[in-house]
Amino acid sequence: MKRRDFIKTSFVASAAILGSSTLSAKALQKLPIDNRAIGDVAFPEKRAMITYSDRPPLLESPRSTFAKGITENDEFFVRWHMPDIPMDIDADAYTININGLVDKEIKVTLKELKNDFEQVEVTAVLQCGGNSRSAFHPIVGGIQWGTGAMGCAKWKGVRLRDILNKAGLPKDAHWIGFNGKDNTAWEETPKFIRELSIEEIKDNFIVAYEMNGEDLPYLNGYPVRLVMPGFYSDSWVKMLSNITVTNKYKSFFYMDKGYRIADNETESETPEHHFKSTKPITTMNIKSFIGYPQNDTKLNQNSHVVVRGVAFDDGTGVKSVNISTDNGKTWKEADLKQDNGRYAYTEFRFSFKPTKTGKLTFMAKAINLLGEEQPLAKDFLWNHGGYKYNGIDEVTVEVI
Repeated sequence: MKRRDFIKTSFVASAAILGSSTLSAKALQKLPIDNRAIGDVAFPEKRAMITYSDRPPLLESPRSTFAKGITENDEFFVRWHMPDIPMDIDADAYTININGLVDKEIKVTLKELKNDFEQVEVTAVLQCGGNSRSAFHPIVGGIQWGTGAMGCAKWKGVRLRDILNKAGLPKDAHWIGFNGKDNTAWEETPKFIRELSIEEIKDNFIVAYEMNGEDLPYLNGYPVRLVMPGFYSDSWVKMLSNITVTNKYKSFFYMDKGYRIADNETESETPEHHFKSTKPITTMNIKSFIGYPQNDTKLNQNSHVVVRGVAFDDGTGVKSVNISTDNGKTWKEADLKQDNGRYAYTEFRFSFKPTKTGKLTFMAKAINLLGEEQPLAKDFLWNHGGYKYNGIDEVTVEVI
């Protein structure tokens, strides 16, 4: 398929569930929704996925995706903010503009990116900050994701720091703004611009043009996107076209209003009383998810079952994943596979022989090297943006 012929028609979309509640101040969390159907129509370069919208494209990966450590490109989730996405990208003419408070404003072409800089690779998890938002009760505004707004890929590109160094940074340069080619449908809508302090830049922050050994899929940000391992996806700007360096923090909607969470020790609040002071969501917390079996799977009594799934955090490192088959009364450690680095998925396996017929629930709880562990779903504390959910995952099967 030619890039400039990417999408010529629209697809029927499912509407995201939005709402509010007047329930008591104590939020009663639940498990994320896990029974949404796969869509009937596959978007270009994607297999059929759970579809929330076609404009902008919002696609979720099904649970089965997370039984392996690398997410294939055609089942990697899709999240865009703006509905006007260019359908005609000429890779030969594409440039990234580096401007503002730099020694020399430059434009870097895709060819220069691939040939004039050191090439680096990093394997990292990309996760929407609102992943699992459907677990929040009372319901909060935003896409009511299940738990499939995440994926892990091998990214290849050029260090962000190297690109900035080519332009030259004066001593009074402190902030960087990033934006891409997607645009608003209405001129009054705030543009999607993200900011980062220069002090936050790490050597593994890259401008990527490859994903799992192939060009970035169009819907995942072709031809280049920002990759920031350990951080939520709101900072991983797609179709990156502009990098502006400044000496002061600029005020933008998606920094000052969107993607923010209560600035307190528990990052929580109540539905009736939102915490006044907020901060941007940045790095990911510890989380695990079962890819196999799935809810309502039928297993044979006394069969050999291997529970498979993935765990990750902000790069601190996964210490263990524990599995319970008695509703959390006791836990046993799963076997771990950590082949792709600390920013990638840690794969886990747990062997089990079901001896009794009837309903059986598997629960997965990850713990990182700092001792941080996932809470039970009912104990996860509410916030009005529906961000950073990491309640213990549960899958209920039937033993026959």
